[in-house]
Amino acid sequence: MEAITQGVNNINMATDSHKKNRIQVSNSKKPLFFYVNLAKRYMQQHNEVELSALGMAIATVVTIAEILKNNGLAVEKKITTATVDMKEESRGRPVQKAKIEILLGKTENFDELMAAAAEEREAVD
Repeated sequence: MEAITQGVNNINMATDSHKKNRIQVSNSKKPLFFYVNLAKRYMQQHNEVELSALGMAIATVVTIAEILKNNGLAVEKKITTATVDMKEESRGRPVQKAKIEILLGKTENFDELMAAAAEEREAVD
């Protein structure tokens, strides 16, 4: 896992590799809705969020983006794909992995939808 993390840190697809609004998604570490809720929070703070993933986690990033879009919270601003070189953990041999970055921005009615969801939660409690 460290080799993958190092490989991701060495990628310079974006101008700033340590963006405050970037979420690097993993298949195995957190449940899907952890990332959905984190993306909502990032959009509240920064007006946009960049979802990033390698390999098998790409499907998870696309799912997160589609959930946010279908709920009327986000619009796609940019999608970037690439192939990155990294070392395999077990054997140390070089492998290529697919990478995706999806930049999402807030919709015009994002704040109203978030406020309505907060009111619903308060009504249930």
